[in-house]
Amino acid sequence: MKKDQKLTIWERYLTKEIGIEFKACLYFFAILFFYCVFRLLNKMTDASILHMAEMILTCYLIGYLQVYLFGNFDESDRWGIREIIGMFICIGLYGLVSFLGGWFGRNMFVTLILAGYLLITYICVFFVYKTKREIDDKKLNEDLRLFQTEHKKVNDNGK
Repeated sequence: MKKDQKLTIWERYLTKEIGIEFKACLYFFAILFFYCVFRLLNKMTDASILHMAEMILTCYLIGYLQVYLFGNFDESDRWGIREIIGMFICIGLYGLVSFLGGWFGRNMFVTLILAGYLLITYICVFFVYKTKREIDDKKLNEDLRLFQTEHKKVNDNGK
């Protein structure tokens, strides 16, 4: 890609798809961890492959909702009404699918605990992305300062 060109439609699409893939894996792992802890606490040492398939499919579908409908709220700079509503809708969808799919034996109390766990997960992911952006900004600013210093040296020597 040339320096002055903006991202192509394909590159923007691919960036969103990679983000959705990452979200699906991240939230699948978080839900699977919760599921495994639930199973172990109930003295069950096996897990349902069907439940795991439902979990990953749900994570992908909700990832698309997050990115295309709710403004990618876990990666946003700040949370407004749209982002908060989107977060609670996604949490509600996870809870609904987990309840209907019987991931936790259709136990409403455990489903509510899952909702709280996902709320905390979304908040943590928001702060992780925010911190990463701040670190990236510092790195870019440092790179810019180094470039400007080197560029000035080259121009001063050329006089």
